[in-house]
Amino acid sequence: MSLMRLVASARPARGRLALAVLFGTLASGAGVGLMATSAWLISRAAQHPPVLMLMVAIVAVRAFGIGRGVFRYAERLTGHDATFRILAALRVRVYERLERLVPAGLGTLRGGDLLGRVVADVDAVQDLYLRALLPGAVAVVVGGASAGLAWALLPSAGAVLLAALLVAGVLAPWLSATVARRAERRGTDLRGELTKQVVDALRGAPELVAYGAAPERLAEAARLDRESTRAAARSAATAGAGAAVSALAGGLAVWGGLAVGVPAVRSGRLDGVLLAVVVLLPLAAFEAVAGLPLAAQYLERVRRSATRVFAVLDRDEPVREPGRPEEPPSAPYVLRARDLRARWTPGGPYALDGVSLDLTPGRRYAVVGPSGSGKTTLTAVLLRLLEPAGGEVSLNGVDLRALAGDDVRRVVGLCAQDAHVFDTTVGENLRLARPDATDEQVRDALRGARLLDWVEGLPRGLDTHVGEHGAQVSGGQRQRIALARALLADFPILLLDEPAEHLDVATADELTADLLTATRGRTTLLVTHRLAGLDAVDEIVVLDAGRVVERGSHAGLLDRPGVYRSLWRLERRGDEALGALA
Repeated sequence: MSLMRLVASARPARGRLALAVLFGTLASGAGVGLMATSAWLISRAAQHPPVLMLMVAIVAVRAFGIGRGVFRYAERLTGHDATFRILAALRVRVYERLERLVPAGLGTLRGGDLLGRVVADVDAVQDLYLRALLPGAVAVVVGGASAGLAWALLPSAGAVLLAALLVAGVLAPWLSATVARRAERRGTDLRGELTKQVVDALRGAPELVAYGAAPERLAEAARLDRESTRAAARSAATAGAGAAVSALAGGLAVWGGLAVGVPAVRSGRLDGVLLAVVVLLPLAAFEAVAGLPLAAQYLERVRRSATRVFAVLDRDEPVREPGRPEEPPSAPYVLRARDLRARWTPGGPYALDGVSLDLTPGRRYAVVGPSGSGKTTLTAVLLRLLEPAGGEVSLNGVDLRALAGDDVRRVVGLCAQDAHVFDTTVGENLRLARPDATDEQVRDALRGARLLDWVEGLPRGLDTHVGEHGAQVSGGQRQRIALARALLADFPILLLDEPAEHLDVATADELTADLLTATRGRTTLLVTHRLAGLDAVDEIVVLDAGRVVERGSHAGLLDRPGVYRSLWRLERRGDEALGALA
C-alpha cells in the first residue's frame, strides 16, 4: 500500500520518468546492439570478405558505442531530475503536515525519531524510482527484445535466454526480497533508534556529563551502531547472494546458447557467423537484469521507510481547517471563550472544563494556577493549535473554527516559555517576525524588551551571533530576544506563556515587570506561575484542574480566602527562604 501511494505521488513527474525509461531502454538496447553487431562483425571478418561488406557493421558498432554513453547520460539526467522533483514535493508535504500537527498531534514522534523520518526515510524513497522502477521497466523491455532477437535467430536459443532472464529477473529478486525483508525492517528501525539516541545525547550532553550518565548513553549508542552494522552486513550478504544467482543464470545462458547453437550450425539451421551472436547476446542482455536482485532489496527498504513517512502524513490533525474559511474580522478585536472544554487526546481527561474568558482591547489579563491546571492548554486553543472539545471561542463574534488558522495567528501571537532562538544574529532572530523591519523598528522592539542597551554594547550590535538555541547568551537575554520578536510582530492580541520560566526569581520578576510595561495598551494574556507583579494587570483568572475557580484583581483576590491567596503565601515563603540562604 505504501509503495502504491509513492507511485501515485509520482504522477506529476510521470512524463520525466517515462523519458528516463526511454533513454534507459535506448542505452541498454544500444549495449545489446553493440554486442550483437560486434559478434557478427568479428565472425564475418574472420572469413576475410571485402571491406565494403563490413562497412555497415563497422558504422553500427560506432553508432551503438556512442549512443550507449549518450543515452545513459540522458537517462541519469532525466531520472534524477524527476526523482528529485518527487522528493522535493514529498518533503514539502511532510513539512506542511508537521506544521499542522504541532504541537498537539505529534504524539510520540519526537526528537531523533522524527528527524530520522523527515530526513533519512524521505531520502530513502528515491531508491524506489532510481533503483527499482526505472531498472525494472528497462529490464522488461530490453530483456524481452533480446529474447525475441535470439528467438528470431534460433528459437531454442531464444527459449534458453528467456528462461535464464526469468531466473535472474524474477526468481533471484524474489528470493533476495524474501530473505532481506526481515533484515531491512530491522535495519530501518535500528537506524531510527540510533538517530534518536544520538540526537538526544547531543542535546542533553551537559546534563549527561554532569550526572555521570554519558558513558551509559554512549554505550547504548555503540550497541545500536553494532546492531545496525550487523543488519547492514546481512543485507549486503543477501544482495551478494542475489547477484551470484543472477551471474550464474547469465553464465548458464551463454553455455545454453552454445549447447543449442553448435548442433544448429551443424544441421544448417543456423548460419555459422550468427553463432557468435547467439552465444554472446546473453552477456549484454543480462546487464539489464543484473541489478534487479539489489533493486528488490531496495524495494523492501523503501517499503519500510515509506511506512514510517506515511505514519507522519496520516496522523490526525489536532485542528480541522474549514473548507471555506470566513474572512477575518477587522480591529479592534475581542477574543471570547465560552464554556470552553479541551483535551490533548481523544477520550482523555479534560485539560480545560468549562472555562469562560473575555479579552477586550487594551486590557491585560493573567492566568495563574498550579502546574497542570490547564494554562498552556488555554493558549493552544486560543492560538488555534488545539481543537476545542466543547464550548466556543470567537474573535469579534466569529467562531475560530470558521477562520483559517493562519488568519487567527496574524491577530493572536505567542511568546512561549520555550521560544526558539535560532543560530544566527540578534537582528535576524527578530526579523523572523517581520522580515521587512528596519533597524530602527528592530531597536524599538529591543527597547521595549529592555535589551537595547545590551545589544548596542556588543562589538557587532545587531549582527552578533547568539549561538545554537541561544547558547552564547544568558537565559534572561534569550527570553528577552523572544519577547522583542513578539513585540516586533505587533500582534493585536499577545499571549505570553510562562515567559519567565527556567529563570532565577530575581530575573523572572524583573522580566515580568518589563514585559508588563512593554505591553501597556496592548491586549495581553500573561500565563504564569509567578504571582509577583500581577498587581499591574487588569484581571487575574485562577485555574485549578481545568476550571476557573477565582477571578478578579490582585488586591481583591488577596482579600478573600482561596487558591490565589494560598499560592501567594506559598510563593512569599519560598522567596523569603531563598533570601535567607542568599
